[in-house]
Amino acid sequence: MSASTLRRLAQAVPSLFVLLTLTFFMLRVAPGGPFDTEEGITPQTRAQLEAAYDLDQPLSTQYLRYLLRLLRGDLGPSYQYPDRSVNEIIGAGLPVSATLGSLAIVTGLLLGLSLGVAAARRRDGAVDRLVQGFALLGVSIPQFVSAPLLILVFAVGLRWLPAGGWNGHAADWLLPVIALALPHVAIVARLSRNALGDVLQAPYIRTARAKGLPERLVIWRHAMRPTLLPVLSYLGPAAAATLTGSVVVEQIFGLPGVGRYFVQGAFNRDYGLVLGVVLLYGTLIVLFNLIVDLLYARLDPRLRA
Repeated sequence: MSASTLRRLAQAVPSLFVLLTLTFFMLRVAPGGPFDTEEGITPQTRAQLEAAYDLDQPLSTQYLRYLLRLLRGDLGPSYQYPDRSVNEIIGAGLPVSATLGSLAIVTGLLLGLSLGVAAARRRDGAVDRLVQGFALLGVSIPQFVSAPLLILVFAVGLRWLPAGGWNGHAADWLLPVIALALPHVAIVARLSRNALGDVLQAPYIRTARAKGLPERLVIWRHAMRPTLLPVLSYLGPAAAATLTGSVVVEQIFGLPGVGRYFVQGAFNRDYGLVLGVVLLYGTLIVLFNLIVDLLYARLDPRLRA
């Protein structure tokens, strides 16, 4: 592991600590509590529940006890699911969220690059205008709008795909992946179209064409590497957008992922569950940005120092 990688990891620790601390105290000072939605609960029962979860202690004591549990790898109990710990809930939902997010990013990269290359090769033509129009729509329409529209068209109207739910079938993934991938497809298409259009005007590309190389080889062997640099720069924000977007998409389609648990935990003031998901998302974003930095340095030798 290089010194730059270790330096980036060391810089990430204080960021995660600040994120955790701010989230902890913002949850505690916000109006409402984890047992406010319980019907018919007596003051005595509420006091017993708060004592069981250390909620009757000063905030500083609660914070220190949470940090001590966290150092042992324990994310604490869930107030909404008393028979399951936060570790168990995240462990159950993470495979669903990871699969959904991975498929969305891969779909966004593959389709976006394909559209971007097609548009750059036919710049200012009909294909280019279609791709740019699609990119504008993909960036403009938020996922909480596109997801219900996809359900309305493909599930309600055409009846090709399920509207939601989780039965473990491949068809259950299609609409959620499309809804989550659409912004990535649009942005990657626009980035690759602009980058490849500039690269194709470079002198070494004209030289490769003058040597008689087929256009396919010119693009994929010589022009694609510099074209990928702005796309790689987008991968860090794309990972963050995928994580936040999965919160909406999982809730709309009823997928049992971490994002859906996060929404339910926020509504029910489940402090431990919300803190655990925030810490997980923060860690993943840091790791994704680190991976992007390493890939970027590999493609651009000037950044390896």
